[in-house]
Amino acid sequence: MTKLYLGIDLGGTNVKIGLFDSEINLISKTSAPTQADKGPEHVMEIIAQSSFGMFENIDYSKDDLVYAGIGCPGPVDLAKGIIVDAPNIPLFNGYPLREQLSLKLGIPVTMENDANAAGWGEHVLGAAKGVEEMVFLTLGTGIGGAVITNGELVHGHLDAGGELGHLVIFPNGRQCGCGQKGCAEAYASAGNTGNRAMEAIAQGKKTSLEQVKDNKGTISCKDVYEHRSAGDEVAGEIADLTEEVLGRLCVLIQNFISPARILFAGGMIAEGQTLLDRIIEQYRKFAWPGREDTLEICFATLGEDSGIIGNAALAMKASEK
Repeated sequence: MTKLYLGIDLGGTNVKIGLFDSEINLISKTSAPTQADKGPEHVMEIIAQSSFGMFENIDYSKDDLVYAGIGCPGPVDLAKGIIVDAPNIPLFNGYPLREQLSLKLGIPVTMENDANAAGWGEHVLGAAKGVEEMVFLTLGTGIGGAVITNGELVHGHLDAGGELGHLVIFPNGRQCGCGQKGCAEAYASAGNTGNRAMEAIAQGKKTSLEQVKDNKGTISCKDVYEHRSAGDEVAGEIADLTEEVLGRLCVLIQNFISPARILFAGGMIAEGQTLLDRIIEQYRKFAWPGREDTLEICFATLGEDSGIIGNAALAMKASEK
């Protein structure tokens, strides 16, 4: 019997869906606007229609579907199958997502935090394939993370483990959205790299980024790196601190978890090898003597497909139990 699996990546803007065989080969994928403001039931219908629609142009039947996995933003309660708190899709908070999606699709569904699912995708098929001890960090508006040890995702008490972006780098430092001060995320996420440029201008520092702010009303991480490349001193200072914080974060993770590999993902890695080399340089600067070469730091390789791959692989794993 052919067995097919759905990998679903639920985001605030779009929902991405992939159809995979039992070797986690991608058969088909699609995406659709989430339209979360219309409520969870509407989104469940979008997922079902999009999923079943993929069968119109392939040589498989919907009857071949055996399991689905969905990755969700925000903290999740895996036992209850609910999203606890997702600011970008607040109508889902407390909604019995796993149960309702299972009813809509007619197959069992497993559920995971989206960063964990993406990290699992990299563990199964990506830059950490077969690595039993690894950490995945995604650099976006914040810093999300996944921890895999002994080949298993670490969830922790209340499924709240792996919030590595909220390890404190500078005590009493910059205010973080989580309530603490000095978190890695407060400095080194893509969002806060841009925010620190806005603050530098507000403090009266002279920088070519001021023209970006005047034109767009905001400054992105990409803007910061482009202006550093053009020789802007303030942009250079901002980017330097981002890389220092990420290097220090790798040291904290090494000392606490001791992974064999740390992967960085997210839009910021488009800056390429120069960014990676500078993170590694900062890591080596702060690592314990003799441990500089015991950790491999690299970029993730699956891109935007990491979530659908990870969720399909988790669905297969759940089905085998």
